[in-house]
Amino acid sequence: MIRVCLIGPGDAEWHFHKLLGMTNDELNEQIMGIAGVLAKNAEIVLLPDRGICFEIAKMYKKLGGRKVLGTVPLSDKDFGIKHLKNYMEAEVSRKKVFDEFIDTDNWYKQDLTHCLFGDVVLMLGNSLGSIGELAYGFYLYKLFVGKKPEVKARMKAIHPEARAGRKIPYSVIVYKPFVKGSLSLEVEEYVKRIGGKIFYVSSAKELEEVIKELRKAK
Repeated sequence: MIRVCLIGPGDAEWHFHKLLGMTNDELNEQIMGIAGVLAKNAEIVLLPDRGICFEIAKMYKKLGGRKVLGTVPLSDKDFGIKHLKNYMEAEVSRKKVFDEFIDTDNWYKQDLTHCLFGDVVLMLGNSLGSIGELAYGFYLYKLFVGKKPEVKARMKAIHPEARAGRKIPYSVIVYKPFVKGSLSLEVEEYVKRIGGKIFYVSSAKELEEVIKELRKAK
């Protein structure tokens, strides 16, 4: 099954209500729609922390989603993961939200590699963290596909669960109701230059259509 990596704002209140002007009802409707599509079509991977990704993961599991993986820097010595514990152990409908965890070693490696653990990245808002995760995911992918030949890099050296580009073209889906504008021209062109794909979707229905098309490419 295709795996979708979720990235997006941690401060949902500020991003969606104050910045984008969405109401609670509007946001909850979007969360329900996205989670429903993912539950039917994909397994998901995310950082177990506050924010939009966790809210979607809870609804995904409530709707019978198949598998939720968490990327966690279990061995980090600088910042630790105490603040993640409640999310890692969270339950919904008497089921654990997270089925498995991937140890990314430390927070620096977590941020650099997070997006490599999905076949597809679902961009759920242009926060500082999500922009960084997306950029470094595709930068490292560039090394793995040999677009910087002076650097020899293997994806399996990162982690056995890393899978960007293994089965389908490495892609990012930007969920337009959660962003203003689009990715910068430069970012788009760099992604395309290394063989990546970019999709913009305006609804959960369009998200499902893109995921189904990508699944056919396997």
